[in-house]
Amino acid sequence: RNVLRYLIDVYPPSSLATLIGSSISGSVLFLGGNEVKSSAVVKYSSAPPQAAFARLQEKTDLKLPPANWLRESAKLGPAGTTILGNNKKSKPFSSFGMAYDFIDSVGNDVDVVSDSENIKKLLKIPYSKSHVSMAVHRIGRTLLLDELDIQELFMRSSQTGDWTWLKEFYQRLIDQKWQRKKKSKEHWYQKAILSKFLYYSINGDGAAQPVPSTSKQHQEGPVSGESDEAGRASWPAPFEMPSSLSEDPGASNQGSVPLEPSYIVGHVASAPKEQNLTTLFNDGENSQGLKNDFVRNILWTFEDIHMLVGSNMPIFGGGRYPAVSLRLRDNNKPINVLTGIDYWLDNLICNVPELVMCFHVNGIVQKYEMIKTEDIPNLENSNFSTKVIKDIAQNILSFLKSNCTKEGHTYWLFKASGSDIVKLYDLTTLCEETEDKYQNPFTMPVAILLYKVACNMMLKKNQNKKHYGTIRTLLLNCLKLLDNGRHPQIIASANYMLSELFQLDEPKKEDSTDFPINGNSDESYSEEEEEMPDSDENGSYSNSSDPPDDNKAVAIIKSVGELSVPEKYKSVHRIRPSCAFPVCHGTEERCRLVLNYVLEGLKSVDSSVKKEGDLPAADPSTPIPLKYEDESTSGGPECLEKQIALFLDKMGSFQKGKHSSQSGMIPGSWQYKMKLQLILKSSKAYYVLSDAAMILQKYGRALRYIKLALQCHDTYCCLCASMLPEVLVFLCQCLTLCGDIQLMLAQNANNRAAYLEEYNYQTKEDQEILHSLHRESRCQVFAWATDLSTDLECQLSVSCKCYEAAYEILLFSNLKNQNPEQHIQVLKRMGNIRNEIGVFYMNQAAAVQTERVVSKNVSTTEQQLWKKSFSCFEEGIQNFESIDDATNAALLLCNTGRLMRICAQAHCATEGDFKREFSPEEALYYNKAIDYYLKALRSLGKRDVHPAVWDSVNWELSTTYFTMATLQQDYAPLSRKAQEQIEKEVSEAMMKSLKYCDVDTVSARQPLCQYRAATIHHRLASMYHSCLRNQVGDEHLRKQHRVLADLHYSKAVRLFQLLKDAPCEFLRVQLERVAFAEFQMASQNSSAGKLKTLFGALDIMVKTKSAFQLIRKELVAESERDKSSAENMSSNDSSAGLNKEEVLKLLSIFESRMSFLLLQSIKLLTSTKKKIGGINEEEVVLKTNKQVYSLLLRATANKSMTLLERIEVILNLLEQLTQSNEAGNGGTQ
Repeated sequence: RNVLRYLIDVYPPSSLATLIGSSISGSVLFLGGNEVKSSAVVKYSSAPPQAAFARLQEKTDLKLPPANWLRESAKLGPAGTTILGNNKKSKPFSSFGMAYDFIDSVGNDVDVVSDSENIKKLLKIPYSKSHVSMAVHRIGRTLLLDELDIQELFMRSSQTGDWTWLKEFYQRLIDQKWQRKKKSKEHWYQKAILSKFLYYSINGDGAAQPVPSTSKQHQEGPVSGESDEAGRASWPAPFEMPSSLSEDPGASNQGSVPLEPSYIVGHVASAPKEQNLTTLFNDGENSQGLKNDFVRNILWTFEDIHMLVGSNMPIFGGGRYPAVSLRLRDNNKPINVLTGIDYWLDNLICNVPELVMCFHVNGIVQKYEMIKTEDIPNLENSNFSTKVIKDIAQNILSFLKSNCTKEGHTYWLFKASGSDIVKLYDLTTLCEETEDKYQNPFTMPVAILLYKVACNMMLKKNQNKKHYGTIRTLLLNCLKLLDNGRHPQIIASANYMLSELFQLDEPKKEDSTDFPINGNSDESYSEEEEEMPDSDENGSYSNSSDPPDDNKAVAIIKSVGELSVPEKYKSVHRIRPSCAFPVCHGTEERCRLVLNYVLEGLKSVDSSVKKEGDLPAADPSTPIPLKYEDESTSGGPECLEKQIALFLDKMGSFQKGKHSSQSGMIPGSWQYKMKLQLILKSSKAYYVLSDAAMILQKYGRALRYIKLALQCHDTYCCLCASMLPEVLVFLCQCLTLCGDIQLMLAQNANNRAAYLEEYNYQTKEDQEILHSLHRESRCQVFAWATDLSTDLECQLSVSCKCYEAAYEILLFSNLKNQNPEQHIQVLKRMGNIRNEIGVFYMNQAAAVQTERVVSKNVSTTEQQLWKKSFSCFEEGIQNFESIDDATNAALLLCNTGRLMRICAQAHCATEGDFKREFSPEEALYYNKAIDYYLKALRSLGKRDVHPAVWDSVNWELSTTYFTMATLQQDYAPLSRKAQEQIEKEVSEAMMKSLKYCDVDTVSARQPLCQYRAATIHHRLASMYHSCLRNQVGDEHLRKQHRVLADLHYSKAVRLFQLLKDAPCEFLRVQLERVAFAEFQMASQNSSAGKLKTLFGALDIMVKTKSAFQLIRKELVAESERDKSSAENMSSNDSSAGLNKEEVLKLLSIFESRMSFLLLQSIKLLTSTKKKIGGINEEEVVLKTNKQVYSLLLRATANKSMTLLERIEVILNLLEQLTQSNEAGNGGTQ
């Protein structure tokens, strides 16, 4: 049975027949006279190895029966037992039996599927006067041909009442009453001696022994790798579901485990073949017609035509003749053309190189003759051109392909006996004019074949999406032929497959590439047809000039002679079905198509379940309320806890196998399996719709869709005995998305009314799907997750519970390791929502704190809010740490630090500032905050991990140290600690604050850092300055404080100078430096020392010029704004935040200190001049100082001057001092 392939370029070499003649499974290319090409590959054979034929002796009388006559013989196959019956007559559905067995070939690779007898009959049309009546069906690019024995149909019609419409039509067509011709005695005589001849020819002892039946061999026999064994093993669903079958325990033999979609598609609740056949056709003979009971199925390529052919011809072999066909001929009758064509085609199809002809006279054997296959066309009286046969084949195929264009339709090719006209009718169209389309017995086999071809294409793993249009066309044509009341199972399965064609999770951009808008669904139908121009070349069989009585014909061949003309008919018709694969321009459109098919499938399943009458009546057009609840009625978080506990309990119960169906579906039945798959598909579609709405920020719509998805899932859970891992993972995805939506609703509370309107809207399709779901379950298990609440806390809590439920499922289903990505995503979201809830409680605590005025103690409410917030942060940190998400863990640690600072602020004393001291509780919480910030830094490790977060944590840490130091400095706890200890702690905290305050990195926060650092240096300098003033005794310590004060003042000045928006701070620091100089001058004794210090102080005064210039610039700008807009009347307003009150205060101090320094310098310079004689430079300085002092006194005396004018005076005086100081400094040196 090995499939061997041979290619013979030069035919015939004399030794070739002995080499390959015995290999019926081989493939030979005949070039008969270099005219035609033919190759054959046996796809399946149930015949035993060829037996040698017994050469009968002369004078053997074939009229006498042999001993083994009419006993079953594997060597003869059906040719033996049925030789007196109708072995030459095709069965009405023989092509369907082959098509079911070789489903891979149908619709794609093969042009024709038929019995070899039908092929021969078609190719003999121009040579024969006999009638031709065949049924033609199109599946893709494949035509199925079956004999349509009109007279036998009408015999049956008179008994059953079927086909009456065709009988009437036929009588009108022929215009005479049909009469069944009786076969002559000569016909039966010839049959009998042929049968006896074949039995005589069997050579072997076991000739008369009974052998296993053909059907049994058929089931055991397939060896070809290309045959679809799954298709052979089982039929698709029963076509009319009797009560015995719908509840047949055999249907549930697959166990209670839910089946994957691929299983459902391939074997939709297959029942045993025998049972299904009885439901298909009540008549036993017809049911047998659907079996592929040919001895062999051959893939025959004749020129460019690929045919799947069934043959029962007995083949003999052995000895010198490895493969021959045996023929019996009456020596008195010459071989005619029809017989020659018969013999030639039989040998070509079966790949037999030689023919053995036994001649007899009146049943007495005369002689044997060997004829090579290629010599048959040249026999005397039987000459025919093989090229003409090739042309006939090509013309008939083109004619049929051009006109049999509708899938699912039954066409009738008819030629009356003795007529030259061949007509093609569309019986489906004619049948539709009658009441019942099921009057056509081909309807069901065609529907099943369409379904099986689509199934086969779906199951191919490497199937390209370009074939999806083809699959969809096949399924839609299949559905057109089916009646929901009779065939709910196939309808449900076909609708499910249609829904499977749409990839719900594919990116939108792929739509245009996979399914071009002008694309065709039939790329796989006919490659050679695609290249043909779309011109009308079929005029010769157009029905435009038909006789009046033939107006029903689709097409006509006016003369059989035309078939012999090369390329008379060309296949110009490119199938363009109206149902090309739809181009979906968006996710929603794609999902809606899926849901439409799912709904049709659900309707089919529901309609077939018997106990529908026991259910409470429900109107599909009545909306099912979505139960919008206010938080006040839903019971709050406590109720939520109970619901989640019930949910988790239910999830746990899946593993115990508890399940029930309210509609009474039997677990394991086809309805049960199919409904599970349809529900799961609808759940996925709703999930995708929800995700798409989420992206569009339509959160109300998103929540409605995820509610529907979870309701579908709830029903699935009710029906399913055990959950598949992928279904549980999908449930996790649904709950995760639901959590995301609830979080978004919480964060966008302003649009709540719009979201509520979106949430409550429902389409009729959704209502009908819900109606189907409610037949099985109440759909309330996930209600806690999908209700739209008006309470922010509740929404955040529901979101958190959704993520927790998803996490629990992954945990107790042991799916964590198989789905690491899903696990990480859920934990990330859990960490995030806990952060959100923690921040929510923290902000509430801060709000309560600001409202607390009278009470001195921290309220219980605040403490509870702190605990809740802290607990959330802690759990969130654990979530992020468990997946090594250092960045997010650091952010939550940072937030916990902020919570600690809020706690510290809450513990500050509320008495007047003069009594207040920095409390131990404040210190405790600030130190805790510092610990959390340091943990955050340790979590990150280094800045490169996430620079923005690193900088943020550093800033918060610096702020905490600075706040703590400032509070200790401003509200020193002198009742508990010594001044020196406090100063030390303040100094340490300030230095740590400086350490984490990055002034060098260029960023948006850099000016803030520079200001903070300048303020720290200023405060430290002030502290050391204060220590120096108040300290007595230790000279070394005083000197150290003096140096530190000077150092920090100079650093503060340098940093404030870099900032362009802090002139007042800069001025204040400079004035403090002047005061520091004055303090130092007070302790100096020598005039030279004092003079030097004075000049230093005046130099500090002069350097404040830049600050005054900034102040003047701001005042001028403000003045111009006031002129242009009279609205800004407030004297304290300033666009840059310039505080005029503070400027006036600082200006007054500046004027007084400047006046004092100038006076002291005049006195010292005057006394020095008297002692030492004149020094020119000092005279200049003295003169300038006197002049400046005089101007300053006048300016301060004038109370009517504006602030801007006073600034101008100061700037003028500082300019004069600048020049004088340069001269004075040179002189002093």
